[in-house]
Amino acid sequence: MTTPACGLDFGTSNSTVGWVRPGQHALLALEDGKATLPSAIFFHDEDGDVSYGRAALADYLAGYDGRLMRAMKSLLGSSLIDGHTEVQGRALPFRVLLTRYIAELKRRAEETAGRPFTQVVLGRPVFFVDENEAADQLAQDTLGEIARSVGFTDIDFQFEPLAAAFDYESQIDREELVLVIDIGGGTSDFSLIRLGPGRAAKPDRREDILAHGGVHIGGADFDMQLNLACVMPLLGLGSQLKSGKDMPSTPYRNLACWHTINQVYARKSVDLLSTLRMESAERDKLDLLMELVKQRAGHWVAMQVEDAKIALSDASDTQIDLSRIAPGRHVDVGRPLFDSAVGGLVGKVEIKVGELLRDAGVSTDDVDTVFFTGGSSRVPRLRESVSALVPRARSVEGDLFGSIGAGLALDAVRKFG
Repeated sequence: MTTPACGLDFGTSNSTVGWVRPGQHALLALEDGKATLPSAIFFHDEDGDVSYGRAALADYLAGYDGRLMRAMKSLLGSSLIDGHTEVQGRALPFRVLLTRYIAELKRRAEETAGRPFTQVVLGRPVFFVDENEAADQLAQDTLGEIARSVGFTDIDFQFEPLAAAFDYESQIDREELVLVIDIGGGTSDFSLIRLGPGRAAKPDRREDILAHGGVHIGGADFDMQLNLACVMPLLGLGSQLKSGKDMPSTPYRNLACWHTINQVYARKSVDLLSTLRMESAERDKLDLLMELVKQRAGHWVAMQVEDAKIALSDASDTQIDLSRIAPGRHVDVGRPLFDSAVGGLVGKVEIKVGELLRDAGVSTDDVDTVFFTGGSSRVPRLRESVSALVPRARSVEGDLFGSIGAGLALDAVRKFG
C-alpha cells in the first residue's frame, strides 16, 4: 500500500520530497533523475522565463542577463520575509518567491509520482530563530501558509534532525542511543534519541527523545567566513582609506552572504563603492571589487568559495578561482586557514551540543552512535570537535542530502497513514 502523504524538506541549499512506496527508495526524482533540487531560482530578464535548481545555476553561470536567488529558506524568521526584491523590472514580494519555489517542488514531485499530494510533513529546523519563540513560531506559520497556498490541505511539521533519525532507524537492527548532528545550509540541529526496530512503529515518539536543540549556523555561514578570510581582503576588506579610516565592511559582508549579494548591485550601493574607490589607499583592490559589481559576479564568487569548502572536507589544500573578475587569478587555501576561518562557528556548535548532552542527563559514554547528516557535517574541524564530546560513540554518515526527506516520508506514513 502506498500513502497519499509526502515529506518535504525545503532546504537552504537543496530540497527533497519523499514518498514511501513498497520496494522503492523514498526520495522522488526532481531534476534530471536526481533526488535533490538546489534551492535556486533564476529570473531571465530578456524573455521573462524562470528556471529552477541546477538549470537556474547553469543559466546564471552561462552569463544570461537576470537575477539569481539562493538560500531562500533564510528569509523565514527574518524581517526580509515581508519585503520584496526587484525581478524582471518589477517588485516581487519575498513570500511570492518562496511560494513559487515550493509550488515547483510539489509539481515536480507529483509529476514523478504520477499522483497529486495534498498531505505533507514539512521539515523545520529546531530553531528558525534563536531565542525568540514568537519569531520562530511566525516562521513556521509562514511556511505552513505557503504550503497551503500551493495545494497542501493537511500539513504537519517535524524537526529535521528527528526526521534524519527516523531514516537511520530504518537501517538498524538493534536499539541505540543516537546523537543526530544535522548541519544544513542555514542551521545546525541536534537530537539525542533512542532508536530501534521495536520503537519505529510507535505513533508518539516523545518519550524516546531525550533532548534536542539547535543554533542558527549552517553551511552558508562557513562559506561566508571562508569568503571573508580569503577573497574579500583581495577586494579591499581590511584596507584603509586615504584618510586613515578603515574601509567599511558592510559591502563585503553583503557579498559574502548568499541572500544579500544582490543588495550590492543597487544604485545607492554602487555610488557608495565608486566614492570609496576614489578615497581608497589601495585602489587596485577596489578596482577588482568594482569589476565584480560590474559583472554582477557575486554569486559566481560565492559558488567558487562553496566549492573550496567542499574540497577542503577531503583535501588539505585547494584553490578559489577568481578568473571571471581577474583573468588567471586564484587564491590558494589550506586546511589550517579554513579551520581558523570557521573556528568560531565550530566552537558555538560544540557548546550547544555539550549543553544538549548535559540537559539529557546521560553519560557521554552511553551514546552509541553519532549520526551525521547535512552537507556541511563533513567539515573536518566540526566533525572532529563533535566526535570528541562522545569519544566512545561510533560515527556514521547518513545520506548527507537525503536523510531528512526520507525520514519525513516515514513520518508522513505515521501521521497520515
